[in-house]
Order: sequence, then structure tokens, then C-alpha cells
Amino acid sequence: MGLRLLACLFRLPTAVIYGSLSLFVSILHNVFLLYYVDTFVSVYKIDKLSFWIGETVFLIWNSLNDPLFGWLSDRVFLSTQQPGAEISSPEVVLKRLRALSHNGPLFAISFLAFWVAWAHPGVQFLLCLCMYDSFLTMVDLHHNALLADLAVSARDRTSLNFYCSLFSAIGSLSVFMSYTVWNKEDFFSFRIFCVVLALCSIVGFTLSTQLLRQRFEADGKAKWDQESTLKQLYIEKHSVPQEKRITLAEYLQQLKRHRNFLWFVCMNLVQVFHCHFNSNFFPLFLEHLLSDQISVSTGSFLLGVSYIAPHLNNLYFLSLCRRCGVYAVVRGLFFLKLALSVVMLLAGPNQVYLLCIFIASNRVFTEGTCKLLNLVVTDLVDEDLVLNRRKQAASALLFGMVALVTKPGQTFAPLIGTWLLCAYTGYDIFQRTPLGNVVSAPPKLESAAALEPTLRQGCFYLLVFVPIACALLQLLTWSQFSLHGKRLQMVKAQRQGLTQGEAPEVKMI
Repeated sequence: MGLRLLACLFRLPTAVIYGSLSLFVSILHNVFLLYYVDTFVSVYKIDKLSFWIGETVFLIWNSLNDPLFGWLSDRVFLSTQQPGAEISSPEVVLKRLRALSHNGPLFAISFLAFWVAWAHPGVQFLLCLCMYDSFLTMVDLHHNALLADLAVSARDRTSLNFYCSLFSAIGSLSVFMSYTVWNKEDFFSFRIFCVVLALCSIVGFTLSTQLLRQRFEADGKAKWDQESTLKQLYIEKHSVPQEKRITLAEYLQQLKRHRNFLWFVCMNLVQVFHCHFNSNFFPLFLEHLLSDQISVSTGSFLLGVSYIAPHLNNLYFLSLCRRCGVYAVVRGLFFLKLALSVVMLLAGPNQVYLLCIFIASNRVFTEGTCKLLNLVVTDLVDEDLVLNRRKQAASALLFGMVALVTKPGQTFAPLIGTWLLCAYTGYDIFQRTPLGNVVSAPPKLESAAALEPTLRQGCFYLLVFVPIACALLQLLTWSQFSLHGKRLQMVKAQRQGLTQGEAPEVKMI
């Protein structure tokens, strides 16, 4: 039985094994996002100053570590192509897989550090966040980079992304299972649950990376033998020129000239802002727009759907990408976001069922768009390779530079959202007392209070106007993005020519 199972694992398609890595990340990361703040605030009793210091340091480190790790990983690939200085694709893939085989288990271990008190809450909060995010960044960078390194064609990349979405949806089920063991008064069952999840993740990372490494080690050995033969026949009239290494300043200058990269990060900054705005204010919208209109179970259902549906919905979006292209699908989602928001604005806050559908669909479509954008980054990797004639695509570094520019959207989302809500209604989420003043007024001031916008109105306008503003900005920037259609086909053809057709001269036999 065991041998038969092992044989089945060896026969799995590469896309399935690659996609399974998303499962071993999502089963941990969804639980982390849901419980880490509540654990430190309610269980470990962290003070407010330590909490904000930890979050501030984390936000800075979270933005800087992506380009830092990407540079350390891919700086060797930045030099321009030189004869005799080729790096084979199997060699690059093996480098990524070795990094995943080491950082994946360490990521799972860092996840466990949150759920046991082992230091002062403020110190533990800071160290746990930075350590967890470091290993998560390494895993994400190399996993996303493999999307560009394993395939060049749009069809193959959408296939890889399809399995990532499928396994991410399965991994989201850990959120539902966590509800049965979460208890702030008795933490033992939850800790055992987290240990089981971490062990599953460690075994999964080890097994998946080992299976992929075995496949590409055979390809790499064949490639190395071929290159050794060609080098023996190579006409060495002159010594091979020393390759020119690119400095970080020179690389940044190249990015400044990469027009499509600049337009993309502008659009993606707005997208990251909108994704995290929805995540941050989803509970607030449920509480103040729907709490007195729907049951608790319906609210829980909407929350659960918002976690799983983006992954399932993405499976359909990816099939559309195969037929219409990623650019057209993303543009269509921006128009859909704008249209739904305008319809909801015209309908008003009293249409309960429409409001439920809009709140859920707004988060689902926004998260779904975020998951499609990795495909656009892989196309930018191809264009960067062709424009700068690199000897190998610097995939992880480009993903890191995109994150450097767009991750501030995570910080802007709660700041701008709370500021708008406070400016419009006077409600401060950090102070509960203004809520009563906004929602209900003393009898003597009732007529004056009637002129003031209620908290419910403020939440509704925030819910609809933020997507409208984001959609308009994104349609404007996305219209300037030219890496689609014939240009994209030309870039992919040139990349395949650069990576496959650059063999040394051989003697005439």
C-alpha cells in the first residue's frame, strides 16, 4: 500500500506538486491572520505602547525584506548575457527549490512561536512578527519566482496558478476547523491544533520540494553534460570576456526605465490598499450595516465565504485568462467593481439582500484580482529579461521590488479608512464613547443630531465610494499598461530565443 502511494506521488504532474506548496502556506497563514492580534491582546495582555511599537517595526521590516531577500537571491542573474556564462533553467529551479526546502519548515516553526508565552509580551510580539514574516517572505518570493521560471507560455502559467488557487482554497478550511478549538480561557487545545498544522506543513514542504528536485536534477544533469560537450568544441580565439555585474543603483535605474513596471506598481498599490481595506473593515461593515438585519449564522457564513470564495472564483478567472488574456480579465474586473459600486450607491443602505451580496462580492472580486496579478508580474519578469538582456530572469528580485512599492498600501488602508470615518461621522474606532454620541443624541439636541450623518450612513458611503475611487484610478493606470496582445507575444518569443537559442559556436565537422 505504501509503495503504491509513493508511486502515485512520483507520477503527479509538476503543476499539482507546485500548487500543493500553497496549501502548506495557507493552512498556517490564515490561522495566523485571524488569531495573532487577539492572542497577544486578550491572552498575553500586551500593553498598547508595545503593540504599536511592534506593529511599526513590523511594517518597516515587512516592506524592506522583500527587495532585500530578492536582491540576495537573484543579484547573480542581473549581469548581461555573455558567451560561455550561461545559467541553465534547471539550475535556477533547483536553487529555488533548495531555498523552499529550508525556509518552508522554518516558516512552520516560526508559526508555532506565537502560541506559547516565552518572553515579555512586547518583546515576543516584535520578534515573532519579524521572524515569521522573514520566513514567509522567503517562501513567497521563491514560490512566486518559480511561476516565472517553470513556464513561459501564458497557458502553462495559468495552469500552475490554477492549482495554487485550488490548494489555497483547501487550506482555508483550517480557519473553520480553528473555530472548534479556539478558547481564550483554555489555550491547550488550540496549541495542539497549531502543532498538528505545523507538522503537516513541514512534512508537505519537505515531500513536495524533494519530488520537484528529483525531477529537475535529472534535467540539470543532462543540460550540464550537453554544455560540457559544447565547451570542448567551442572556438576560443579570445578569452571569454569578464561578465559585468550590475549594482543595485544600476538595477534601480533599469527599473525606472521599465515603463510597464511603473504603471503596474501604481495600479497594484491601489489594489493592495483596497484588498486590505476590505479585510480591515469587513467586520465593521457587518456590525453597523447588517447586524440588526441578519442572524449571527448568516454573518459567520459571509465571513467564511469571503475567505474561501476568492480562491474558488479564481479558478474560473484563470479559465477566462486562457481565452481572453490576463490584461482583459483584470480590466473587466475593474469595470465590474465600478458598476457594482454605482448600483449599490443608487440602491441605498436599506436593501439588505443586495447589501449582503455587495459586501461579500466586493471582497471576493478584489481578492480574486490580487491573485491574478502574479501572472502579470511573471510577464514583467519576461520583459525585464528581454529589455536588459539578462543571462537569467531575476524573478524573485522583481517580485520583491513590486512588494516594496505596493506594501505601503497595507498601512494606508486602515489609516485612511479610519480617518475618513472619523472625519465624516466623528466616530473613532479607538474610543468607544463617540459611538453613542453619533448614533443617539439627548432629546434636547435631537434636531441638531438629525443633521449629522449617522455611523451607519458613514459606513455605507465608505463601503461604496472607496471601490468607486479605486476602480477609476486603476482603470486610468491600467489603460497605460502595454504588455499585452502582440507586444506580450513578441516578448515571450524573444525570451524563449534568449534562453534556448544562445549556444556557443561549434566547429564545423
